[in-house]
Amino acid sequence: MVVGCVDPRVDPAHVLGLGNGEAAIIRNVGGRITPSTLRTMTMLGKVGQANADTHVPGTWNLVILHHTDCGMTDLAPYPDLLAEYFEISEGELAGKSVVDPVGSVRVDVAMILNSIRGSDFLVSGLVYDVTTGGLDVVVSPTPLRAA
Repeated sequence: MVVGCVDPRVDPAHVLGLGNGEAAIIRNVGGRITPSTLRTMTMLGKVGQANADTHVPGTWNLVILHHTDCGMTDLAPYPDLLAEYFEISEGELAGKSVVDPVGSVRVDVAMILNSIRGSDFLVSGLVYDVTTGGLDVVVSPTPLRAA
């Protein structure tokens, strides 16, 4: 599974070299882990459980993919809008690292590690550079805590 931004310059499947059907891709503004994203992931997990006969055993990867020059940074002057998006108070926004893709990946990976349990998942955090096409590993694959 990949969580990435809606920016058309950063198609997660293309950036990661994925073929059709190789990953579930969730896209939202900034590619951020929000309560809504967590709810979507929970629903997808239930879909997977309902289709257990097609489940491929082994370790699954959850990739958080942010990028440089993200339009979300342009929303920094709108703390009320951002607070609503993240479902937090405006006073908590500094902890979301909205203007720094490396920091935001770290924040979002930490949120996943603290929110989801499952011994067969690894979480990675990557930043794609829209200028160079480079992909930097910010957080190496980290196992979730056991369920």
